[in-house]
Order: sequence, then structure tokens, then C-alpha cells
Amino acid sequence: MPKNEKIKSVLIIGSGPIVIGQACEFDYSGSQAARSLREEGIEVTLINSNPATIMTDKVVADNIYLKPLEPESIREIIANHNIDAVLPTMGGQTALNLAIKCDELGIWEENNIDIIGVDIAAIEITENREAFRNLMEDIDVPMAPQKTAKSFLEGKSVAQEFGFPLCIRSSYTLGGAGAGVVYDENEFDNLLDAGLHASPIHEVMIDKALMGWKEYELELLRDKNDNVVIICSIENFDPMGVHTGDSITVAPAMTMSDTTFQKMRDMAIKMMRSVGNFAGGCNVQFAVSPDAEEKIIAIEINPRVSRSSALASKATGYPIAKIAAKLAIGYTLDELDNQITKTTSALFEPTLDYVIVKIPRWNFNKFPGADRKLGLQMKSVGEVMGIGRSFQEALQKACQSLEIGRNGLGADGKEITDQNQILESLEFPSWNRLFHIYDAIKLGIPFKRIQEKTKIDEWFLRQIEDLIKLERKIEKFSLDSIPKEMLFEAKQKGYADRQVAHLLRCLESEIYAKREAFGIQRVYKMVDTCAGEFPAQTPYYYSTFELENESEVTDKKKIVVLGSGPNRIGQGIEFDYSCVHGVLAAKEAGYETIMINCNPETVSTDFDTADKLYFEPVFWEHIYDIIRHEKPEGVIVQLGGQTALKLAEKLERYGIKIMGTSYDALDLAEDRGRFSQLLKDNDVPYPQFGVVESAEQALELSNDLGFPLLVRPSYVLGGQKMKIVINKEELEHHVVDILHEMPENQILLDHFLGGAIEAEADAICDGENVYIIGVMQHIEPAGIHSGDSYGVLPPYNLGDLVMQQIEDITKKIAVALETVGLINIQFAIQNDKVYVIEANPRASRTVPFIAKAYDEPYVNYATKVMLGENKVTDFDFRPRKEGYAIKIPVFSFNKFPNVNKELGPEMKSTGEAIHFIKDLKDPFFTKIFAERNLYLSK
Repeated sequence: MPKNEKIKSVLIIGSGPIVIGQACEFDYSGSQAARSLREEGIEVTLINSNPATIMTDKVVADNIYLKPLEPESIREIIANHNIDAVLPTMGGQTALNLAIKCDELGIWEENNIDIIGVDIAAIEITENREAFRNLMEDIDVPMAPQKTAKSFLEGKSVAQEFGFPLCIRSSYTLGGAGAGVVYDENEFDNLLDAGLHASPIHEVMIDKALMGWKEYELELLRDKNDNVVIICSIENFDPMGVHTGDSITVAPAMTMSDTTFQKMRDMAIKMMRSVGNFAGGCNVQFAVSPDAEEKIIAIEINPRVSRSSALASKATGYPIAKIAAKLAIGYTLDELDNQITKTTSALFEPTLDYVIVKIPRWNFNKFPGADRKLGLQMKSVGEVMGIGRSFQEALQKACQSLEIGRNGLGADGKEITDQNQILESLEFPSWNRLFHIYDAIKLGIPFKRIQEKTKIDEWFLRQIEDLIKLERKIEKFSLDSIPKEMLFEAKQKGYADRQVAHLLRCLESEIYAKREAFGIQRVYKMVDTCAGEFPAQTPYYYSTFELENESEVTDKKKIVVLGSGPNRIGQGIEFDYSCVHGVLAAKEAGYETIMINCNPETVSTDFDTADKLYFEPVFWEHIYDIIRHEKPEGVIVQLGGQTALKLAEKLERYGIKIMGTSYDALDLAEDRGRFSQLLKDNDVPYPQFGVVESAEQALELSNDLGFPLLVRPSYVLGGQKMKIVINKEELEHHVVDILHEMPENQILLDHFLGGAIEAEADAICDGENVYIIGVMQHIEPAGIHSGDSYGVLPPYNLGDLVMQQIEDITKKIAVALETVGLINIQFAIQNDKVYVIEANPRASRTVPFIAKAYDEPYVNYATKVMLGENKVTDFDFRPRKEGYAIKIPVFSFNKFPNVNKELGPEMKSTGEAIHFIKDLKDPFFTKIFAERNLYLSK
């Protein structure tokens, strides 16, 4: 049956600001769904309060509403547009909760709007733990012993009945909020109280904890004719007890027997059909006993596109959100094409001839004192994915993608040897347990002990042991004597040249030359959904070391865009927004576009964003091989944040053209000494500063600069390790701390301008002409990181004298740095005098916000300037909109309840929202202005 022709206009609800537990995977799914519906001639209206995403951009939907996700906003949209249906499954729990709220208020029924892609009754059943359990009993699907509790006394009664350990989960919450495993009565009382308060209906489910059982997920799609496909099986490397968002995961499942997999398939389909009558995506989670019986227990079902859907889409090449959107408007799976082969149908289940490994990325360093143990509450802020022909290759590539100062898993001299520390880490998992498993095996801790502590399947542990055995063989050789076969084996198992160089005690460049001499070269394989059984037409590639190369190089002029790697605090989705616009602009300018990134949550790694996607680590060796293979005109590094910028020096050294601002200018802005000389030469005021390399030098310099001092390492993002110190004791302690964590970084000491107003300007420059796209004033004074500050665009109380200084200085610095593309400059204003704090000649965190506030594709313009296609004067910049836009930082402190929540020079926010006001008398502005100043006065 074809699509429902009555549906002409669809409302998609987004997920709001990025928070831990609901990140940019829903930006990806919402964007893909919107494009999918527009292909069908359907008008798409989208509501989301997040300005940093490509989802809230005109390239995605017909009508964009940057509004609070509240029923009042929905009513406003309905008054302005003739909406036929609402699709609430692409915005995570936030969108579903809003859809339910509107349903309860009768908004959908009043306006004759259908809910598509999901069944409200299905959501109610899956979120109401007791109703879900009763349903599973009815259909004979086993679950762990569990009961609901709506009061403290009920919870205590259940604990007495089941005995410890117990698992507590709050109903209707996100990212495992209010969930945890408890082993004794004191822990239980605290978590029970927290869980009841976290649930909007004051309800928790208490389960007998299946600690040590293996955890699996299946991603399913179903159409209105009840056809079901299993898109992907995902196995958690970490056993039950670690939230799936915090677990290392592997696809396809590695350690499950086919018999058990078939049982799990049947069970998942039965569960999906039982919860409701809906067409769309579904995620089902299971626990499997770690023995020969492989007993299967259902954990939960999410009748919507989930966090794992983005991962499954990138793992298989099957665009789940795109197909789910088409199923929601009435298509059946057999009527739709497989988007990769274009010859088979979407009813064709993907088959993988490769392995993917996802590793989460955490930011515990932003929250000193936080409980770093992983459990049922999700704490990671992003993730990376590695693709390889084997688990070992995918694992190494994922480790190379993390950007945590490691070159892969091991073979870098950074292992620890303290047995007690290792054993503690094995038993109580944190962000580094994977590396400590490697350390434990290398140190010779018995296998039985490692498995007893971690409960990780022996197959995975043996894979890591095999890597260590190979390393010991390699170490017996030198660069001159290593056999070709052994070097080839190391490369096939994912080892970077840097790792092999460490083992052979030589330089990375020497290993590169050695494998070139041996003819050991990286080849590229296509992600084709069908294990090569049918020809694929989608240019989505990963690298490996084999003989056949599937990536054909065209004779078109090409541009490489370097992505931003995993999301983290300080470098998030706003850089993916910039990368996507960079790709679109380069396409418009006639270039073949090549995207390199390793983040499965993003739109930049969608298979149809760039002309060619290489899903690879943003890691020098991988980048260099792709560039040598493709031979592009140049590389864009300005749009991918610090990740891409850090590769600029290597690109320069190897003679690869950087499009736009030169490496020297990028480095000049980061090198405080050189940058301050530039300011001095151009008569631009700046706070007195100095550069030191030791605590002794810092103490000596403080005598000249005076306190308070702003202390920060160079070449970091998001204000990492930045702190204001007020005396010599604090200064000495902080400098020693930085040198311990970043021994090669210079340390900058600036005299801190206390009580100054902070503002920032973003501009586009073509080397000669400058256009200031926006000046934003912070409500908080200088000393709080710009990412954590409320920002008002345009400024709310900077006079003409100050604004003129900002404009003059911005233009002067942009030209002096020979900027070609984007630049962001931050200012401190004291007594009507404007001082420059820093300049970043690249895409900044604020560019998407300004673009949405003024409804202009600034990154698109800047990219064409970088490519040399346009001058700034070629663009017809429209006049600014009336009123003000307010940037609202959003935090995830609820994940780290005992940490210091005070704001300072180091960024802590995970996302942002945008709010528009007509004038400064608006109650919203006066309220937040009063609140921020009250907070700061304390």
C-alpha cells in the first residue's frame, strides 16, 4: 500500500538542548526524518529549542520554530500551520513526553492531528514498569523478578522480599536518571528516595539485579502490514550493571550462539507487536545468562528511534530514521528501496562483513570530585565508532578516535603497573577500564581473576590477550629486521604506525616508510549492508589492510572537510553543524566533498551528507592516507573545532594545502606570546600577561603581574584547566597540577580584569574585507567561561563608544591575522575600555547561535570565502532582525550531584537553548538577569 495521501504537513518534535543521556543522536534522526518526508512532497514543520544543531536549519525543514518544548509552543504552531500529523519519535524522551502531555490536554484531538510513528498507548505501557511487566507475562516473555513501588515503605518491603543486590529504575526518565544498583540497605535507602523524586509520577521499578549477565540490543523496524526487519544486533562488551550508553558496544553480536540469536529475534518481534500497533523504529534490550544455557531475559523496549538507532544506522549503512519516517506516513518496507544498493528493498535485512566497536567519551575532568564509577545512570557525553574487518582492528581504531592522548589500545608506554589500582578499576568500572584490562593481562594477573572482577565474556578478553602476544613478538625485532608478515599482521589488527614505532623503538615516519617499502598499504572498503552480495552505490567507506580497494577516485576537484570527533564539553554539536554547512557550500561551489569523521551520532557522518564519507579516526595516519588516495585541492580545518585544528601543523609540514586561514595564522592566535606582540604592534589593548613553563617561573612572574591571575594551558578547548587564582599558594598548586596532566603545554598567566563586562564578536574575513556577523554580550562578568554564560545578541547595554572599539578591533585583528574564513574574538570591557582576551580564527561555538538568531547561513558564506570562490563583499547580508536572542547554557549537574556547581573559567555546560524577546522589558530577561546577579553576588 502506498503512503497516506491525506498527510500533507507533518510536525516533528526535536529533543531540545544537549544533555547527558540525550545528545545529538536525535539531531541526526530528526534531520534524516525531515529530509525523508520532504522527499515525499510533505511540508515539514520542526520545533526545537537547540540553536547549535543542523536540525534547526532551513536546509532541513520548511518551517523552523526555535521555541521552548511546551504545549503553548505547539498551540502557536498549529495556529500558524495546517498540521495533519505529528511525528514525536525522533526527539528522544523529551519529544515523547511533550507528545503525551499534548495528548492529555486534548491538543491533537481538538485539531484533528494524527500521531504517527508511535502509539501513545505503547509509550504508556513501556514506560509504566508494572504495566510492561504484566504484558510480558501475558506473552510469556521472561523478565527478572521485579515490582513497582510508589512510596518509600513499598520499596523497603520489596527489598526485603527480593534480597540484595537490587536494581532501581525510575519511571518516565531519561538516560537512566534515578537508576542504580545497590548492594546494601544504606545504599538502597538513598537511591530509593532519589529514584522516587526523579520520576515524574513518583514511581520506581525494583528488579533483582542480574549482575554479570551479558547485555544485548536489537534494532527493529515494522510497517503497517506487520512486516518486521532486524536492522542490527548489538552486544555490550560491559556486562549488566553499566548503562548501555556508557558501555563499549560491538556489532554484530560476537559471543551469542545462533540458536540464542534466533530466540532473541522471535522474542523481540513478539514484544514489538504486543506493545502497540505502530509503524516505525523500535529498540529492545535483553540480558543473557553467561553460561551454556544462555537464558534470555527481557530488560526493556523503546517503541521509537533510540540512542542506539544512530549507531545501528552508521554500523549497517541502513538509514533507520529515514525509513521509519516513510513507514510512519504509510509506506511498507517492501515498497521502499534499500538506500545503499538501490536495487533491493528495505525489507532486506543488513548483513555485515565487518565489525564495529563503539566506545563512549566521558568528561569527568570537568567535574572534580564526581563519582566516576559507571552504573545505571548514563554519564558519557559522546561516543566514537571504529569499523574494521575484525574486532581487534575496530577496537584499535575506536581507541585512536577518542582523543584522550592514547594511540590505540596499549603499545604507547602509558600502561599502569600498580596491581591494587588495576584490580580496583576492573571491579568498579570507569572511563579507563578498557585500558586497565589491557594492563592487567600484560602484567600477568590471572585470567580467572580478571573475568571474576569484570564479568566480561572471555572471548573479548582473549582478543586483547592476543594483541599483547603480538606486541611481545614485535618487540623482539628492530625496524630493519621486522618481517613483512608481522608488520602486515599488526596493521590488520588495527595498530597505528605510532604504536608499532613504540614497540620497535623508532619514529612513526620510519614505520610509514617501512610499510611503504613492503607495499603494505591501506585500502578502503564500502559499507554496503549486504556483505558484497549486491552492488552498492553509496560512497561510505572504512579502511583496512587487504588487497582490493573499493574506493574509486574521480577526476573531479575535491575538498576534504575534517570533522570534530567525539562530542565533549567544549566541543559539541555546533562544530558538526559547521562541518555540514561546509560540505553543502563546497558542493554548491562545484567540489566533490569528502567528509572524515568518527562520531556515529552526527549528521556529518550520514551517508548522503558529503559526496564521500570516510568513517575513520580524525587521527593523522588515517587522514594522511585518505589525502594521498584522494588528492584533494585542499583540506578545511576551520570547522571541526580543536580536533581538526590540531592537525593543521602536520598538514602544513607535509605540504598539504589548508583552505582559508593559514597554519601560521592559526598558530599565531594560539601562541599567546606571538599573539600579544601582534596586538601590541596594532595598538590593541590586552591584559598584562606572561608565559611560563614551571611553577618557579609562575611565582616570579606573579610579582610583576599582580593578583588575581587567570592561569591556563595553551592549545586547549572549553577552558580546560583554566582557573582564577588569588594568591601564590593557589598559583603554585594549579601550575603543578597543569604540568602533571599536560607536561608539554606552555602555561599562560594573565592579569585578571575583575568585574569586567565580557563580550565576543564573530566575523567573516577574506584577508582584506571584514563583516561582523554578530556581537554578543554576556550577562555574567568576565571570569565565567563564555560557553557557560547567558549571552545576549545584540548587546543589551554596551554604549556606542564601546561598540565602535569592538568593531574597530575586530576588523584590525582579522586582517592582521590574514584571516580567510571565520574568526571569533573575546573581549573584556572595563571603564569603557575594550581589552582583547583571545582570538580564534576558526568556527566558534557561537556561530550556529548567531546564524539562527539572524537567519543567515554564515558558515556557508565563510566556506566559499575559504575556498577562494567569493569575497566578503560578494554577499548580500540582510539587515538584522529586531529584538534580542538569548543564549541559555544547559548543564547536566544532576548526573554528578556532589560536585562543585560553581561556574568559572572552565566550561561545564553540555548544551544550550535559544530564546527570543522583543525588548529588554521582557519578564524572561529581567528574571534571568536578576537570578544571575544574585547567584554571582553569593
